[in-house]
Amino acid sequence: MMQDWREEKTFFGATIALPVIWFMIFFVAPMAMVWAYSVGETRLVDVAITGTFANYAKAFSPEVLKVMGDSVALALLTTLICLVMAFPVALAMTFADEKQKTWLLLLIMLPFWTNLLIRTYALIAVMRNSGVINSGLEGLHGLLALAGLPMGTFEPLPLLYNKFAVVVGLVYVHLPFMVLPLYAALDRLDKSLIEASLDLGAGHLETIRRIIVPLAAPGIAAGLVITFIPALGAYLTPDLLGGPDDLMIASLIERQFKRANDWPFGAALSFILMYITLIFFAIRAFMERKGGKVGAH
Repeated sequence: MMQDWREEKTFFGATIALPVIWFMIFFVAPMAMVWAYSVGETRLVDVAITGTFANYAKAFSPEVLKVMGDSVALALLTTLICLVMAFPVALAMTFADEKQKTWLLLLIMLPFWTNLLIRTYALIAVMRNSGVINSGLEGLHGLLALAGLPMGTFEPLPLLYNKFAVVVGLVYVHLPFMVLPLYAALDRLDKSLIEASLDLGAGHLETIRRIIVPLAAPGIAAGLVITFIPALGAYLTPDLLGGPDDLMIASLIERQFKRANDWPFGAALSFILMYITLIFFAIRAFMERKGGKVGAH
């Protein structure tokens, strides 16, 4: 018989004590320190906690707002591209047999077995001026020139150190974060509903729009949030693939702590990023409730 925690308070209190202590020491306490820094001022050798909100006001300057706007736009674009690419993949995995599902899941998880820095440098090797893509295009250009076509001088495509490279890198890194929750949601669907929709004359696209998408709304919401939040806070990928005008919020925060030595402003930016994250978690919770109501009908 399962124990009721209200009757065995000592046992359950002892069980949960260690995780709570760990959470307080390694999460709540550091976050409280960062928040305290966010309402402080930089002095000559330290930070004075003065209770000022000037650092948050500074975050609304035009320069910082531009960085935040660019970060949100790039993260939203990345999330949208990941959704469009991941949905058919997750749908195919749902209707695959068990052996194929195992291999497809393995392929989805495979990138996580390699360090992100190594994967990013591999992407640079593919996209640089003398990389795989431009070398292939240069070879094709040469073949067409040998065939007698007036091709002119080959100019490599500017694939690196711009917003295009940042989006490609973010999609490359975060696509599995969209595929996995979508697959988890789609795999739980009652496939008889899909068969009934097709038998009643609805086409595949209509079935996806009217049946699959509403029932999979919680998984879609989870994928959107799980993809958007890491993309918004991405540091390594934009720093290596982006140009000087492609600064994202995480890079700006890093510069405050390491280069500008303005810890209070960096802490304020960190908490603003956290507030944005909480907003999207609230949106996810709302979509989950809405998806549950759709599924109940």
